[in-house]
Amino acid sequence: MADNDDPYANQILELRRGTIVLAILSQLAAPKYGYALLQTLESAGLPVDAGTLYPLLRRLEKQGVLESSWDTSDKRPRKYYRLSQEGTALYERLAEAWRATAETMTVMLHKEN
Repeated sequence: MADNDDPYANQILELRRGTIVLAILSQLAAPKYGYALLQTLESAGLPVDAGTLYPLLRRLEKQGVLESSWDTSDKRPRKYYRLSQEGTALYERLAEAWRATAETMTVMLHKEN
């Protein structure tokens, strides 16, 4: 966890907050349940707290960005999430904005003052 008195840790946390929705959307073209999504994000180097992920999934579903369905074929029922049509469009727009921002930042970070 970030130390509230560490400006570096606080800034890294702020950078990550801005990427979590895009990271989640990038993984939900195919249905995935919450815990599997947590594992996927962690293995990609972007660990997300369950207390952050699940409310965010519910919010995105309420906004129409995600659709969900229950799989009750196993002992343990699982709720699967996937992008809705609106979610796919949002993901494409956010991904394009991310690429443009990353390109701009790459230029700025390599430019001598």
